Amino acid sequence: MNILILGAGQVGSTAAYQLARQEANEVTIVDTDAATLRDLQDRLDIRTVVGHAAYPEVLQRAGAKNAEIVIALTSSDEVNMVACQVAYTFFGTATKIGRIRSAEYLRSIDKEHELFAQEAVPVDVLIAPEQLVTEYIEELIHFPGAFQVLDFADGRVRLVGARALSGGLLVDQQIKSLNEHIPGVETRIAAIYRQGQNIVPDGNTLIRQDDEVFFIAARDDIRLVMNEMRRPEDTVRRVTIAGGGNIGFRLARRLEKTSQVKVIERDKDRARMISERLSKAIVLHGDAADEELLLEENIDSADVFVSLTNAEEANILSAMLAKRLGCKKVMALINRPAYADLVEESATIDVAISPQQVTISSLLSHVRRGDVVKVHSLRRGQAEAIEAIAHGTPSQSSVVGRRIDEIELPPGTTIDAIYRDNEVLQAHHDTVIETDDHVIIFITDRRQSDVVERLFEVDVEL
Repeated sequence: MNILILGAGQVGSTAAYQLARQEANEVTIVDTDAATLRDLQDRLDIRTVVGHAAYPEVLQRAGAKNAEIVIALTSSDEVNMVACQVAYTFFGTATKIGRIRSAEYLRSIDKEHELFAQEAVPVDVLIAPEQLVTEYIEELIHFPGAFQVLDFADGRVRLVGARALSGGLLVDQQIKSLNEHIPGVETRIAAIYRQGQNIVPDGNTLIRQDDEVFFIAARDDIRLVMNEMRRPEDTVRRVTIAGGGNIGFRLARRLEKTSQVKVIERDKDRARMISERLSKAIVLHGDAADEELLLEENIDSADVFVSLTNAEEANILSAMLAKRLGCKKVMALINRPAYADLVEESATIDVAISPQQVTISSLLSHVRRGDVVKVHSLRRGQAEAIEAIAHGTPSQSSVVGRRIDEIELPPGTTIDAIYRDNEVLQAHHDTVIETDDHVIIFITDRRQSDVVERLFEVDVEL
């Protein structure tokens, strides 16, 4: 696929890496920073163009005429919107994806007009990184024992990653005993990682303490299954947020309705501004890495501390400090994958949040074969979970009308759940895939994603 990326910042560079190296697409990236583009070109097999992303002549040089997708990821909402307009007007680009950060553009002032439409601003897919990351963190807070919570089938099905701990009912027991513990609950353990190594689970597999367990279940059954992996945890009541930027402010506004929220913001003017816009949350002016301040604010009684400043080193240090002072669960926003791996492996921080990974996951479903409606990147891009819709007749499809054990899945790939007629079905070896089924698949080696997606393509010539 021929893809044009506009903007070589953190999100744009990550998108270029993912789409060029891991997805094997033809990628061209445009930016005004020649040095950044040279660095990308040295590391990736991509084409680069220096210039303003919204200028027609620059897009022409970048090959917009032949691009199947334009992804506008510059730091300016306005540049992204104009670039999508130029791509549509001059080059008729079929799919235009735009990064829109400001919530003001996402609000509709009346019901009769849509800002983002072909006859207005022709952005086909909106990517709002701050909103995506906020929603991702909120899910993690609502499920305190989880390190990953991902939605499928419009939120009706969830994939949850949780670490098995002493006291969990399933620890040191076989997976097949789940049916005895929680009868009538449809759930499937999709993957287990033990000391970093993948274990393909079956009914006889024993769950060990400290295993990273990924399971799939209906939204309302998540807590029941979580209690099998670890002792039941109390609902989160007290949350401390370090950083009152876009993500910190959005998160505080969403959580203050149900939790006691404190926000620590270093900039005095910003602290005053967000305190006026929040109704219940307490806003403190200070440094989240100040031990005395954290002690004064009783960090040891907080259920969750989440550090969301623009400086990842400060996020790491403040989260580690909060953990040492007694906070139950700490999370930090970390951009560099190497940093994230280090802190999670050392267990000094419970969850390292990668904004790029969250954003890229929302892009991937638009560049995949077949009717893939959701793609979630797992374990720093090593694994994937996808939701694909089965179409066609048995003669046109490689999956429709076939039992799961008849489908030629690549090694390390499992079909774990099916959403059919408003019902979540656990996938068994003799389950038959029907047309319009939403099939949820776990892929331990993401290099096999292309093979899986081809299975869901419809051969109309048959």
